Amino acid sequence: MSSIDFSSLDLVSPSMAGALLFIVMSVYYFLKGQLFQILGTRAHRKLNKPPEASGAWPVLGHLRLFRGPKLFHITLSEMADKYGPIFSIRLGLRRAIVVSNWELAKELSTTHDLAVASRPQMLAAKHLGYNYAMFAFSPYGSYWREIRKFVSLELLSMRQLNLLGHIRVSETKSSIQQLYKLWADKGDGVMVEMRQWISDLTTNVVFKMIYGKSYSGDDVDMEEARKFQGIFKKFIHLFGANVVGDMIPWLRWLDIGGHEKSMKETSKEYDHLLTKFLNEHNDRRERYGPDKTNRDFMDVMISMLKNADIDSYDADTINKSTCSILNIAGADTTANMVTWTLCLLMNHRHVLIKVEAELDIHVGKGRIVEESDIPNLVYLQAVIKESLRLYPPAPLGGPREVTRDCVIGGYHVAAGTRLFLNIWKLQRDPKIWSDPLEFQPERFMTTHSNIDVHGQSFELIPFGAGRRVCPGIKLAMKMGQLVLASLLHSFQFSNLNDKLVDMTQTEGLTLSKATPLEVIITPKLSSDLYA
Repeated sequence: MSSIDFSSLDLVSPSMAGALLFIVMSVYYFLKGQLFQILGTRAHRKLNKPPEASGAWPVLGHLRLFRGPKLFHITLSEMADKYGPIFSIRLGLRRAIVVSNWELAKELSTTHDLAVASRPQMLAAKHLGYNYAMFAFSPYGSYWREIRKFVSLELLSMRQLNLLGHIRVSETKSSIQQLYKLWADKGDGVMVEMRQWISDLTTNVVFKMIYGKSYSGDDVDMEEARKFQGIFKKFIHLFGANVVGDMIPWLRWLDIGGHEKSMKETSKEYDHLLTKFLNEHNDRRERYGPDKTNRDFMDVMISMLKNADIDSYDADTINKSTCSILNIAGADTTANMVTWTLCLLMNHRHVLIKVEAELDIHVGKGRIVEESDIPNLVYLQAVIKESLRLYPPAPLGGPREVTRDCVIGGYHVAAGTRLFLNIWKLQRDPKIWSDPLEFQPERFMTTHSNIDVHGQSFELIPFGAGRRVCPGIKLAMKMGQLVLASLLHSFQFSNLNDKLVDMTQTEGLTLSKATPLEVIITPKLSSDLYA
């Protein structure tokens, strides 16, 4: 799920480089020598290991190559052009392999699925993830299996998503009404920042599904909403930050960059809000009893967990950590998907015109879009697939850890090695995709019509594959398709000053647009349809 941000690393600043490197290198080479004595240097060197990228420094490894200005996944993609579809890098003292073609992705997700199903123990997962209770970042094991199964059945199954469809529909309609009101108040040519609008909408939907309340709106305490939004952004940023203590454990005590301190502070703030939500649910249940007809996910978890103690995690910790990651991943992933798709459409007017024509044929101008219309909007679906191909939510799929020695692509990979699956590179492979850098949705109606995004077509895995595939694919697609169809059916969009939309990316928990998405909106339907 996460991308990695190396831009804040300051490992080679003159103020500390000399003394620290002397101490660390001395210990490093001593331990390295002892390790080779134990394992046997000769036997170790005979193993057919993946090629290692050049340019590594002692202790720091390849870290200096990832400090920018290029983003991590872009730099790794360029390395793949030089070293091949599987190569190794060193992130401080941590060894990692980078895989970037569909054949190896399939091998990892089938033959070696169990061996690469775990997550490395990282400080963000410890401090922000309730000491690894947040299942998306939990090591592979019984706890992860039990919580993921529960989430898949009780919130993200197709049955549950259909039961909660009214939330998607009502929140989308309400947000469209707000856009129309903004236009009506200010008149023609009103400029709207759509990135925030999309984020508010997806967050409201996920918030209601999980907590039974809105995140923003006229009936919400805006002070609390703004506070939550600030914590939410810090949380996402810190989960995507690359922390020196994760890569060079001996330097953790220095907390270079102040990441660990920020994680602890943000964790307390976020836990305070989640505890408040949980107490509200418990108080309501004590007053009125369990609501069996209108339960949100936090209610379901309270009922199912009760006094559970799973792998030493108490019921409240499991509830808060699970609701937290579902909220963040569900809202942020869907928002980024819709935002990037709208950006691409704004920069490719001929594609936008085709989408609008399809909406006119299957929906018309006499009513609003309904979820039942989506199966008929095949070109819109192709547009979203192509957007996910070019801008996958997590371009590196979230870090994995190899838990046992295995042979991948003919190379020996030792247990303890970290794994990055470069989805960004994989989905731009010219051997699979003609004109791979071009936005061409038509490919999913012709040459690649049989490919979907659910983790079975390894040429296109924007949500991952194998045991660690994102469990929220169905929610993201249902929500994304409805929001985009409703927007394009209800409004005409124009570029500000006729300029192309800036496609600069920023890294964090997911791949986000670095700059606002400012557009000019004009209603396309009769006023009564916005009421």
